[in-house]
Amino acid sequence: MKTIAISGSPRENVGKRDAKELRYEGKVPAVLYGGKEQQHLAVVIADLRDVIYTPEVNFVEINVNGVKTKAIVKDTQFHPLTDVLLHIDFLQLFDEKEIVMEIPVKLTGTSPGVKMGGKLIQKLRKLRVKALPANMPQNVEVSLEKLEVGSLFRVRDLKGDKYVITNTPEDTIVSVAMSRALKQAETEAAKGKK
Repeated sequence: MKTIAISGSPRENVGKRDAKELRYEGKVPAVLYGGKEQQHLAVVIADLRDVIYTPEVNFVEINVNGVKTKAIVKDTQFHPLTDVLLHIDFLQLFDEKEIVMEIPVKLTGTSPGVKMGGKLIQKLRKLRVKALPANMPQNVEVSLEKLEVGSLFRVRDLKGDKYVITNTPEDTIVSVAMSRALKQAETEAAKGKK
């Protein structure tokens, strides 16, 4: 998985006033969890653009006073009116400890059902994946090559050898439904045969 490097500085004071001053300086208060103790940081908001405002999921390498720590974004808080980032939580990664992340679904190929006039409906855009950090995929690929009109692709149909998908196996990822035009053509064809 792709890793994005950002730098942070430790925070001495923790509280509303200090957080407000940080935001005024163009920084975001952050917390790094998962290690022996939580670490309070201040991160420049411009460094976080590639991490937050993207459809992809990435690892983050945080450099604090020369100490590099690998982490993932666990939670973000935005201002309700201005959508400015207010706070971010990072979870520290360990090579031997499994993590759960929301990984995007990537549709590949062309469905024969869509070529015939069917409508492609994607119900899940992200899947919960549990794996070691080294085995975490950048995205989960779903092939559309075998989807005819009226067929669907469920979570249980995915085969992940180094990771486990924790969504309900019965959840539908993508399906090909009959479009209105195709239904109308079939009813007209059925009327013409009578």
